[in-house]
Amino acid sequence: MRNRIIQFCLLVAVLAVAGTDVQAQAKRTAKKKTTTKKTTTNKNNTSDAAATIAAPAKDTVKPVIPEPELDLGTIRKSLRNDNAIERNLVKERTPLNYEHIREDDAVYRQRIWREIDVREKMNLPFVYKAEDDNGNQRFVIILLNAIKSGEVTAFSTVDDRFTTPLPYKDITKKLVGEPTIIQVPDWTKDPDGSKGILKDSIIVNEFDPNKIQKFWVKEDVVFDKESSRLYTRILGIAPMQTIENPDGSFRAVTPLFWIYYPDLRPLLARFEAYNGKNYGARMSWEELFESRMFASRIIKSTIENPNDLYIEGYVKDPILRLLEGENMKEKIFNYEQDLWSY
Repeated sequence: MRNRIIQFCLLVAVLAVAGTDVQAQAKRTAKKKTTTKKTTTNKNNTSDAAATIAAPAKDTVKPVIPEPELDLGTIRKSLRNDNAIERNLVKERTPLNYEHIREDDAVYRQRIWREIDVREKMNLPFVYKAEDDNGNQRFVIILLNAIKSGEVTAFSTVDDRFTTPLPYKDITKKLVGEPTIIQVPDWTKDPDGSKGILKDSIIVNEFDPNKIQKFWVKEDVVFDKESSRLYTRILGIAPMQTIENPDGSFRAVTPLFWIYYPDLRPLLARFEAYNGKNYGARMSWEELFESRMFASRIIKSTIENPNDLYIEGYVKDPILRLLEGENMKEKIFNYEQDLWSY
C-alpha cells in the first residue's frame, strides 16, 4: 500500500512538471508571434512615412494654352440694300480667260519679280479697310479669308514654284506666334506683394495687318509672234511680313506664303478695289492687276542673271538698285520696239 502511494505521488509530480513546460512553451510562442507582428507593423509604418516624405507634391493644375488664332473680323451682310442702285454685277462677275499662247509662238520670255509697297500713293487701295458684305476690304484680309475658307491654297516660301502647300494654322503661327506663359504677381493671394506669390499668365499676340506693308509679285513677260504682242502674266502673289526686334526696331521683311494667281482671279473679280476719285466707278481687284494699276519696282529678273540673285545681292546701294530695275524694264521695252520697222 505504501509503495502505491509513493508511485501515485511520483506520477502527479511528473504530470505537473510536464504541464509547466507546455505552458511555458506556449507563452514563448505567443510572445514571439506578438513581437513579429509588432516588428512588421513598425517596418510598414516606417516605409510609409519615408515614402510620404520622399514623394514631392505634384501640381495638378496646369494652365491651358490656347491655339493661336487670327482675328479677321466678322463678316456681317447688310439686311437691306445699302446702295442707291441694285448692284448684282459684282456678285456675278467672272474673269475672262487668258488668250492661249503656243509654245512655238513664244519667241521671247523673261521672268520678273516685283515688289509693291502699300505706302506709296498709287497703292493705297491695298490698305483700304472698309467693311462690305463680303468682309474687310483690305487686300491681305481678302487673301487670308480666302485661305481660311479653302477657296484658294497657300504655298510655303521654301521656294516660289508652288511646290509645298501651307496649312492655315502654320500661317497663323507665323503672324501671331505661339502663346507664351509668364510669371506675374498674384495680387489675390498676396495683396501687398510681401509673400512673393506668383501665378501663370498666358500672353496671346494679336494680328496687326499694318505690318503687311509689301507684296511680291512673280510674273512672266512673253512676246507672242502670232499676235505680235507682248503679254505680262502674273503667276503668284506673296504678302511680306515686317519682323521687328524686341525693342520695336526694324529687323527684316520676309514673305509669308505664295498664292497661285490664276487660282485667285475668280475671287478677286468679286472684290472691288478702292477708287479715291470716284466711289461709284470702281474696278475689281482682278482688273486692277490685269490693267497694271499699281506701282512697283523690279527686285529680280532672269535678264543677265546666271546666279539667280536678287538685285540687292549684287547691288548694295538702294538708289542703284532702283536704277538697275528700271534698266531691266527698259531692256524688255526695247526688245519689243526693235521688232518693228518704221
